[in-house]
Amino acid sequence: MMKWEKLLARGRFGDEPGFIPTQITRSEFEVDYDRIIFSAPFRNLQDKTQVFPLPEQAFVHTRLTHSLEVSSVGRSLGKSAGEFLLEKYPNLQKTGISAYEVGAIVAAAALTHDIGNPPFGHAGEEAISDFFKFHDTGKCWESHVRGEQWEDLCNFEGNAQGFRMLVSKSNGLKLTYATLAAFTKYPRPSFIPHRDIARRSQKKYGFFINQLVDFEQMGTFLGMEKSSPECWLRHPLAFLVEAADDICYSIIDLEDGCTLGLVSFEETVKLLAPILKDKFDPKKLKNRTNSQNLGALRALAIGELIRETVEVFAQYEESMCKGNFDKALTDIIPSAKALQQITMVSIDKIYRSKVVLEKEAAGFQVLEGLLSVFSQALYHQFYLPERFSGQDKSILRLLPEDFPLKGWGAEVNPYPLLRSLVDFISGMTDKYAVNLYRRVKGISFPGS
Repeated sequence: MMKWEKLLARGRFGDEPGFIPTQITRSEFEVDYDRIIFSAPFRNLQDKTQVFPLPEQAFVHTRLTHSLEVSSVGRSLGKSAGEFLLEKYPNLQKTGISAYEVGAIVAAAALTHDIGNPPFGHAGEEAISDFFKFHDTGKCWESHVRGEQWEDLCNFEGNAQGFRMLVSKSNGLKLTYATLAAFTKYPRPSFIPHRDIARRSQKKYGFFINQLVDFEQMGTFLGMEKSSPECWLRHPLAFLVEAADDICYSIIDLEDGCTLGLVSFEETVKLLAPILKDKFDPKKLKNRTNSQNLGALRALAIGELIRETVEVFAQYEESMCKGNFDKALTDIIPSAKALQQITMVSIDKIYRSKVVLEKEAAGFQVLEGLLSVFSQALYHQFYLPERFSGQDKSILRLLPEDFPLKGWGAEVNPYPLLRSLVDFISGMTDKYAVNLYRRVKGISFPGS
């Protein structure tokens, strides 16, 4: 059984053994939050779509505003859960941990929950995967890498990319182990012999194979246990990070859909009312604008969902530590059916709306095009030098200055090279990806 004293330990990734934190004015977990806020990968989320293409209107959420909102909800969930834990486990108070610090862990982890997402949202994840699965320029690498490495490439996962970015020395974040573990919803590699479909934590994967050592280091420090030889148990706070995301995208995507006219105001109210229960008073909707009413209903709904989620967390916390509980908290709260109904309407009227589908279709073209030209140039240079052309040379000059272009060859496993290429493409903002695609394809020219 996992112990909270270890799960909430203040060790930091990259510290030397025996290092003692010296923060006085801020907790170690507040330091995490601040480092993330000021990091370049987090800033890039401002130009990555949440659901809708970024229009002129400021009310549609980007990945940045979504992440800030998830973090806010996560802080509330974590603080309330922390109060429960300190009351239930008096010995935990001897470690000096406070309820506010538990909230800070969840807030920091929630802030990063989408940091590994590529341009164009989930369509971008699928586009990168499809490039290696189906495109000739991507498939040509298969014979040069190991099976588990190919599995990583053919199943791009934003959660694993996020973990890679958070532990990368180049980003210099050096987050605490607790924040990293709370971030990791899927504590397993991509390639496992058998996936237990009953366990939510095995639905996807959370780290690439070349981050296995990093993950093992984190798991050992925090006393995280395994459910199988390849899969770890979730850190219990990861359930709260997941719930914060579920709450926000369910309620706020609906709000955006209503604001854009894809879902009527009347239907939106009808969907939110079962969550609000006796707090819903139709009389209060009078003499206010729809926008004002939407904001008020959203706030009330999120508040109620936070309360329900904390109660369920308290009920199953011990089972989480034993590894017996592995479900999404929002699937078992009293408002679960109401959230499922919102999801059904959102899929039908929002996620499959013309404007969203057009964005996704464009994303496939852009990311496949970029991966194709860069991948081909790299393959020609290192595996078919007789076909390495002037065009290939020009393409490779567009890679970042720190891109690892030396030391590769026919006898060297190119998996780290391909990981760096995917880092480059997935780290782009939507706008940068579109502009670079136009230029490498000759559709537009610099300055035009």
